[in-house]
Amino acid sequence: MALNPLPKALFFDVFGTCVDWRKTVTETLIDAASAVGDNTMTPTDWASFAQAWRTSYLTFTRALAADPSIPYRTVDEHHLASLQTLLDQHNLSTLWPQHIVHDLSLIWHRLAPWPDAASGLDQLNSLGIQTATLTNGNLALINDLAAFGKLPFTHVLSAEMFSSYKPNPAVYLGAAEKLGLKPEECGMVAAHLGDLEAAQKCGFRTVYVERKDEERDEGLRGKEGLVDVWVREGEEGFVEVARRLGA
Repeated sequence: MALNPLPKALFFDVFGTCVDWRKTVTETLIDAASAVGDNTMTPTDWASFAQAWRTSYLTFTRALAADPSIPYRTVDEHHLASLQTLLDQHNLSTLWPQHIVHDLSLIWHRLAPWPDAASGLDQLNSLGIQTATLTNGNLALINDLAAFGKLPFTHVLSAEMFSSYKPNPAVYLGAAEKLGLKPEECGMVAAHLGDLEAAQKCGFRTVYVERKDEERDEGLRGKEGLVDVWVREGEEGFVEVARRLGA
């Protein structure tokens, strides 16, 4: 399948799709522990810690997306509280002073992009397609992340703008409205089929960019008609998306 006619805007999931959160978070935690001479956790332990931190974020955002009565908190607020909880659970609550823990909670502002992300976005922009983030990360976080990774999005949008989180339809529909577009004029780009499924239900077209270890809903791989453009792992990610759309 293909995107024909071309969408007027492509909205991008960020964590895992645009940036390699796993590598950056794990390496930063390892370095921070080494800096204070702690070797109680192995690199594998810290990788598991990073995954638990990420999983807590997914649980948090999905719960709020499903239940609007839950008080809204930003992802930055969640990341700090979750990090403190995980440190307690691993008997590491005294490993770093509080100001270091706070700085570590902001790792997510400094994630390394996938190698194809910046150049692929630049090529998509050259086609006249608007490129916008559509992420659960709060605006301050995503603006920092885009600047850090030199990611040339034409717009930075966040679920924070709609006081909810993906996969709430209000996020996808609100994003299209922000750009003055109909849902069918928009495409969603993600490394997670669940995100694409929710966007498609709102009328978006879908672009699946596989990233290493990112898929959480393996059962959706065989769902017919879910993916309009499918870029396999190793096919240059966003560069390949631009190529298929005519760059």
